[in-house]
Amino acid sequence: MPRRPRFRRFLGIDYSGAATPETRLPGLRVYAAEDPAEPPREITGPGPGGRWSRRELAAWLTASLAAGPPTLVGIDHGLSCPLAYFERHALPPRWDAFLADFVQHWPAHQPGVTVRALRAHHARIGDPRWRRPCERRTGAKSVFHFDVPGSVATSTHAGLAWVGHLRTELGTSLHCWPFDGWQPPPGRHVLAEIYPARWSAGWPRDGRTPDQQDAFATAAALAAADFSGELEDWLEPRLPPEEKAAARLEGWILGVS
Repeated sequence: MPRRPRFRRFLGIDYSGAATPETRLPGLRVYAAEDPAEPPREITGPGPGGRWSRRELAAWLTASLAAGPPTLVGIDHGLSCPLAYFERHALPPRWDAFLADFVQHWPAHQPGVTVRALRAHHARIGDPRWRRPCERRTGAKSVFHFDVPGSVATSTHAGLAWVGHLRTELGTSLHCWPFDGWQPPPGRHVLAEIYPARWSAGWPRDGRTPDQQDAFATAAALAAADFSGELEDWLEPRLPPEEKAAARLEGWILGVS
């Protein structure tokens, strides 16, 4: 018998932390896949050229997940910070406590607020030299490495408040991986950090912008992995015990082992 996939829908989100939560951004893109035999389709936003703002995307994602089938969402920004951040700021070793604290000190979801403005003279800073093992293995940059090509720092600092919003709105129907456990219960939606550069070159560009291609390839890779069974290894990576324990707090990139 064919293997039954865990999920019925796969969303690839190429995120952007630029400007304000209300700004419609060309770099914020969403693609959806349901069957690996069919190419992912773009979910366009309400702005010119199909653009989304972060606020609009969060509202759409909340409604779509609340009404939709079990969905695996891959998003290209950090969902936590390296352990050194917890230690520097004396945070309790619990991800939900970290998320609430981060949103309090980095309220990038508030109207008109930009990450750049929040960074000025901010007390809750990190060090760009802090990198998790999954970042070192993939070549991904630290979530504190701002203003360089390929940086996810601004996206992370802008996006975590919206992760908190999704968690509040969707409750236990949303499993934030791996913080809520390595193995999601059946029927749950899953939100996971991904690194699109690992997949983007594997599919023809076909006229898509780099941001579109990253979201497209993410949706395609997630669907292919679930239907093939490879996703099971991604959800339970073979890691040294100390790395696996740390990842429940500082996060992990889906597909890295």
